[in-house]
Amino acid sequence: MEEGPIVNRVDQSSLVTFDLEKLYQSGPRVEWDIKDQLFQGIILKEKEFRSFIKSHDWQQYQGQNIAIICSVDAIIPTWAYMLLAVHLTPHVSHLVFGDLKELERSLFQKSLAEIDLNSYRDVIKGCGNYPIPEFAYVEVTRMLHGVASSIMYGEPCSTVPLYKKPKIQDK
Repeated sequence: MEEGPIVNRVDQSSLVTFDLEKLYQSGPRVEWDIKDQLFQGIILKEKEFRSFIKSHDWQQYQGQNIAIICSVDAIIPTWAYMLLAVHLTPHVSHLVFGDLKELERSLFQKSLAEIDLNSYRDVIKGCGNYPIPEFAYVEVTRMLHGVASSIMYGEPCSTVPLYKKPKIQDK
């Protein structure tokens, strides 16, 4: 029996890979902790805080992705976070209230909102070089559920089937 050339059936298939790594927003991720501006680590004094805001070099955050947090148990007035946002927004690429995990989530939400789902039908890529949060996998699965004919996780050569659109039968 003569054997023919090896055929890569994955390359010949109609699978379209949805690679979440392509949605990864570049740029540094920074946690901006307001605790450093608290008097004795527990109280925010408006006069001192406004003085800090006025004299701080906001340019240093140019192009960064910033997560504003307070890592200590203190009551911070909402206006203080808003004032930070006023001064950070002109310089940063992306700004959220929350930790780095919330920042990553927000960056992926922004990217996912901009994609055309109709061009993705079959595979969600699962391995890569960037840390993709589980949220992004769940969200893209939710988004593709009504569009994709099938959803699989992994590389095209080794996928885990997750969903197959039911075939409509004629009566």
